Amino acid sequence: MKVLYLECNMGAAGDMLMAALSELLPEPEKFVEDLRALNLPEVEISREYASSAGIRGARMRVLIRGEEESSEDLLQSSASCIEHDHDHNHDHKRNHHHTSMTDIKRIIKGLPVSDKVKSDVLAVYKLIAEAESQAHGCPVEEIHLHEVGALDALVDIAGVCMLMEKIDADRIFCSPINVGRGMVSCAHGILPVPTPATAAILRGVPCYGTFEGELCTPTGAALLKHFVSSFGHMPLMTTEKIGIGLGTKEFPAANILRAFLGETDMPMMTVEELSCNLDDCTGEELSFAAELLMKNGALDVFMTPIQMKKFRPGTLLTVISRPEDAEKLTDLMLRHTTTLGVRRKTCARSCIHRSIERRDTSFGPVQVKISKG
Repeated sequence: MKVLYLECNMGAAGDMLMAALSELLPEPEKFVEDLRALNLPEVEISREYASSAGIRGARMRVLIRGEEESSEDLLQSSASCIEHDHDHNHDHKRNHHHTSMTDIKRIIKGLPVSDKVKSDVLAVYKLIAEAESQAHGCPVEEIHLHEVGALDALVDIAGVCMLMEKIDADRIFCSPINVGRGMVSCAHGILPVPTPATAAILRGVPCYGTFEGELCTPTGAALLKHFVSSFGHMPLMTTEKIGIGLGTKEFPAANILRAFLGETDMPMMTVEELSCNLDDCTGEELSFAAELLMKNGALDVFMTPIQMKKFRPGTLLTVISRPEDAEKLTDLMLRHTTTLGVRRKTCARSCIHRSIERRDTSFGPVQVKISKG
């Protein structure tokens, strides 16, 4: 099974992800020609090698009318001293043109790429638009993206979707995402990190924040949310290729995103882990609930003794579920235990091959489980 693991210890941006994935191709430079063949007006695309903290990697550059999209990280101590006035004196060339989702859909429809890539690009944009809609409190149809940022993001999103199609991994895994911290100055003004849109996209995804500044952009977040099967530690795999994509900002650590492509002999599946803490449920109630959950399709149910508030003994009830059964089992946990809520996370499950066989013994026939791998 071909697997792809993305290491996002320094966050994720569309250009970093695109650069790292392009390194996994037999001819990385040819990918730039594929991007240019999209024929997006007034867009210049280049690829180069550079280093960050002594680590060599690839960097993608996208210029719109000679201008590169950027944001400015602000220290916490200085952010409160800056006033943002829309009539500030820009000395740059950009005009405040904006692009609507209708414009984006029209452009995507005309791209010379496969239907699968178009579908992926549209799905990623939908994640971004819905997050922006929630952040700004307006309908998705009224969301307008700044023209430079919209075209820059379109190249990043289309590029990553094209690369994912070329790489064709069976499963994609990702580390927890470092989103950064502090404040950032962007087209909407001065915003906290992660920005409201990024935070909305990454709901349910394990994240943390080290280093001052924006490490994960909405584009990077949406691409990961769309393609990644499971977030967590690197799976057991034999690595065949490693791609390193560089960011443009300087940090105390190497500002890189790494992509590991390889093989695994272990069959994998995605499971949902459902859990809740209980301190007012009897043993009989827990036993009944566990049996009911197993009868309704749970792969496993187990209970762990824990200590809860005021040092009361309690029980952590954990249920392993197939994704399609998660909603049903969550409802059963809420109905048949005293919990007021159920936590849910997606996990990758690796299994060796096993089978049940019948064996004759001196005590009669018995069933035994045989595992191989």
